[in-house]
Amino acid sequence: MGKDILSLHPARLWQHFYDLTQIPRPSKKERKAVDFVAAFGRQLGLFTDVDAAGNVLIRKPATRGMEGRKAIVLQAHLDMVPQKNSDTAHDFERDPIDAYVSGEYVRARGTTLGADNGIGVAAAMAVLEATDMEHPAIEALFTVDEETGMSGALAVKPGWIQGDILLNLDSEEEGELCVGCAGGLDGSFSAACEEENAAAGAAFKLSVTGLKGGHSGVDIALGRPNANKLAARILKRLTEKHGAQLATLEGGNLRNAIPREAFATLIVPDGAVDAAKQEVAALAQAIAGEYAAVESDVKIALEPAADAPQKALSAASQRALLNAILACPNGVIRMSDAIPGLVETSTNLAIVKIGGGKMTASSLLRSSVDSAKEHLAECMESAFSLAGVQSRFTGGYPGWKPNPDSSILKAMCDLYEKMFGSKPHVRAIHAGLECGLLGGVYPKLDMISFGPTILNPHSPDERVEISAVEKWWKFLLATLKNAPEAK
Repeated sequence: MGKDILSLHPARLWQHFYDLTQIPRPSKKERKAVDFVAAFGRQLGLFTDVDAAGNVLIRKPATRGMEGRKAIVLQAHLDMVPQKNSDTAHDFERDPIDAYVSGEYVRARGTTLGADNGIGVAAAMAVLEATDMEHPAIEALFTVDEETGMSGALAVKPGWIQGDILLNLDSEEEGELCVGCAGGLDGSFSAACEEENAAAGAAFKLSVTGLKGGHSGVDIALGRPNANKLAARILKRLTEKHGAQLATLEGGNLRNAIPREAFATLIVPDGAVDAAKQEVAALAQAIAGEYAAVESDVKIALEPAADAPQKALSAASQRALLNAILACPNGVIRMSDAIPGLVETSTNLAIVKIGGGKMTASSLLRSSVDSAKEHLAECMESAFSLAGVQSRFTGGYPGWKPNPDSSILKAMCDLYEKMFGSKPHVRAIHAGLECGLLGGVYPKLDMISFGPTILNPHSPDERVEISAVEKWWKFLLATLKNAPEAK
């Protein structure tokens, strides 16, 4: 499966991308990919180094006549987001990605594709092995663990990189040049739950499925619903109006993906079963109507559970926790005043788990304004503290401030218009990029992020546009050939 990808152009790039789909590489489990890329560099006879974090750096000398140009760093991350549909059997630590050509796109069956950022990795590898293109001195920097904390970029040491310009290959809209991004902060929440023997009644499973989810930065402004918030909304109604008793709740599994599914087990008193079913049906209809413009396949169901839970939350505990989940800030908090259409501050209640006497949750806070990010953390801590939930904020990373005097930005804008007859869209994004961290260590690096069109990253609907890859590849080669002169 997936060999049809090898018929696409540019052939070298797609060959490397196919090879990457065969290597399991979820975040924090990229060792096979690290070894693969390092072996690739050494087989080419190029300087190859792997640091303590697992980042790989490969250097390739300039081609003849290009020695006087500024050296360029091609940067991409090796890890991918491991998301799958609940009915898909896939082990991201063992199984290859089942990628295939589907019309104008390459996508995967039931899982994320890993084009984020496998396409960038593949392009850098294709440049390293090419013998038929002009380019200045090249450094290819392949980082690890970008998706779950950017710990790879955070571990890059001063003096390791020698280039003047960094081209981050991790953007997802062909024709855009990204010049800035938001910073982030991880929020973790935990509490002990008061449990008691489950009351008499009928055991049910509540499921919220069919949501699009998506990237918690790129897609947060689309207004897509959060499965955890929807589940808590329904459960609050069932517990308070119909006497239901919550046993477990589990939704989402990645801090940077909008949760698409949530599942709960609960006990409904025998005399309230019909009313509870009607309540869920009415809420499902209302929610579908509320989100009709952004979701087309919302599924909310209350069905008999296969096994009746022995333990459930006390009335006080379930009331406090459901209230906290509903009160927790989520989604877009504020739009930018400086850049129309840009989200300034947001958060995503990504993961919620209740069961076994404890509650845990996690969220990724994003903002291009540090003080706003800190205030958002205070708001979230306040909401959870009312329910006795402890909050912890870690893994903060800086944003990337645009540089209006960037020489590579001007060169790439002029080149794009010359090649394609239109101006590229220069923008900052709300997602996090490694440029902010790398720029903190190497403040003199002139940086741009760009890439081909990748739709629905961080979800099983992820797909990459084939024609956009070829167009972006041509632009990348032209950018290397026209690198600015070193002063």
